[in-house]
Amino acid sequence: MQSNPQPMDVSIVIPVYNESENVANLVRRVGEAMLPTGRRFELICIDDGSADDTARQLENLATINEWLNPLYLMRNYGQTAGLQAGFEAAQGRLIVTLDGDLQNDPDDIPALLDMMDERADVDMISGWRKDRKDKSISRKLPSKIANGLISWATGVELHDYGCALKVYRREIIQEIKLYGELHRFIPALAAEAGAKIIEVPVRHHARTMGSSKYGIDRTFRVILDLVWIKFMFRFLHRPLHAFGGVGLTFFTPGMFIMLWLTVQKFIMGADIGGRPLLLIGVMLILIGVQFVAMGVLGEILTRIYHEPEGRAQYRLRAGPRVQQKKSPGVQQEKHDAPPES
Repeated sequence: MQSNPQPMDVSIVIPVYNESENVANLVRRVGEAMLPTGRRFELICIDDGSADDTARQLENLATINEWLNPLYLMRNYGQTAGLQAGFEAAQGRLIVTLDGDLQNDPDDIPALLDMMDERADVDMISGWRKDRKDKSISRKLPSKIANGLISWATGVELHDYGCALKVYRREIIQEIKLYGELHRFIPALAAEAGAKIIEVPVRHHARTMGSSKYGIDRTFRVILDLVWIKFMFRFLHRPLHAFGGVGLTFFTPGMFIMLWLTVQKFIMGADIGGRPLLLIGVMLILIGVQFVAMGVLGEILTRIYHEPEGRAQYRLRAGPRVQQKKSPGVQQEKHDAPPES
């Protein structure tokens, strides 16, 4: 009788794109960090359609490292699609994400995993590059602006949304679907799914090989994505409140204009046919009606989304765990940044 396979403890998900200079060192560093822990782990490297020989190197490395599981995307889909592919392939009860440029330190992973095991009430640990080593202001300034905007718009306040080093419980990842450029907002999406998030300082290193894939234009993309995130968080299940509110803003002054013109026409005997105010009133009413109609259509689509496949509008979580009393003289440890190497 064949025994059941041992469950996977940790899945480390890393999208890579044109990282041929880093990928061998990346795999080696992850192995050096994880093998001594005794945890059963897998490293899922997703080659996002690299134009260099990253894919070939991953294929060769997989033959000598049984815990390496490369995935090869057909073309360059972007970091969000790469992460989603890795999440869907991951088998671990804990899932770790990391960038492929080794600016985050793989040696921090074991400490974060231990912290997650100790904190049963935590669903996600987000890294914080408290002492960033980036020299270029073209990376520091956009990151600072983006962190502030995302924290303000989503209500999930983190110092460093852009830090790729994060640890998730599998149950939370299964509630998140990524598309477009939503990889920047994973903490906010996790919080919307009910996750409790803590932020922990981690080490950060300057890039020594390869080139950065980010620039100042990322800030403008973040601003556009925030429009969708803000709408999704507030109005995804009640679109009529969003479109209907805008519609009434146009419709109400339009109706007052038309009522005033009606009084002038039938009571005061004024000629209103050639007045621009008549055209403005009609346009405001039509625009208002169109927005309200869009809200009604949105409500219909929301019902279609929830009802046929039985998608719940809420999720339940287990009640608070009763903690055992600590023995006298035992002090609770305070978690901080992993020790410097």
